[in-house]
Amino acid sequence: MTLLSVRHETVYRYARPVKFGDHRMLVRPRDSAEQTLESFKLHITPEPAHIRWIHDVFGNGIAIAEFGNEAEELRIVASMVLDHERPPLPTFEIDQRARNYPFDYGDVDVIDLTPTRRRQFPEETEVDDWARQFINKQGATDTAVMLMDMTHGIKAQFNYLRRPDPGTQRPATTLSSGQGTCRDFALLMIEAVRSLGLAARFVTGYLYSPSREDSHQGGGATHAWCQVYLPGAGWVEFDPTNGIIGTRDLIRVGVAREPRQAIPISGTFVGNKSDYLGMSVDVVVERVISPQDGMG
Repeated sequence: MTLLSVRHETVYRYARPVKFGDHRMLVRPRDSAEQTLESFKLHITPEPAHIRWIHDVFGNGIAIAEFGNEAEELRIVASMVLDHERPPLPTFEIDQRARNYPFDYGDVDVIDLTPTRRRQFPEETEVDDWARQFINKQGATDTAVMLMDMTHGIKAQFNYLRRPDPGTQRPATTLSSGQGTCRDFALLMIEAVRSLGLAARFVTGYLYSPSREDSHQGGGATHAWCQVYLPGAGWVEFDPTNGIIGTRDLIRVGVAREPRQAIPISGTFVGNKSDYLGMSVDVVVERVISPQDGMG
């Protein structure tokens, strides 16, 4: 296991003091077998009148801040340390019945998986055509190989870019433009996988780049990828931006059926639209060096 520290800072700036409405924050990582949250702190300026925690419909930990004071700046800093596993290779075992595509989820699982199999943009048939290129036309299609090829295919076929504007572009736009952000690539893969009848969901979190030589796309900000449900293996991570399969270097914070349900920070203010000057986001993920690391 590797100790990682994350500092996620979001700053909103205004031309004059404004009153803030409630702000919803999805910044606390989910505990799991491959990542354990050792510590977590949330520092907000101006200080909220009240903060409460809830679990949303997906089981994500959500902080909701209520404010009393006006200010020209709202600064939200989430700091955390995680014990994170970094397996050298993806390890997931699919049930024998699902090792070849297509397969049946079964009468029980399909009930709960139905929402994550439903297309968000069913009218975009070009996504269906694009997804079918990963099906073996000469014989059986290995499910794991198909999904790995799709993950690496997005990384190879499309150009990554940063787009500070909020929102996620439609998959058809990603296909026609040949470029997108990490959230655009995640949505494209989700829609492609769903077009093949599989269950997929959107993931938001952080990305660790262990060195300059092993640099990943999407660092310095929140990151997005997708999960696909495979019988016997459960929800498996696929990061099409970097071609990562499994949890290596991915710190999962929240999961959702579609991107708009997994916005890291959202809220309102009372004032004129022109009062808003913009926002900045900075994410730093570093390895925590322990005394044992230096022992020979």
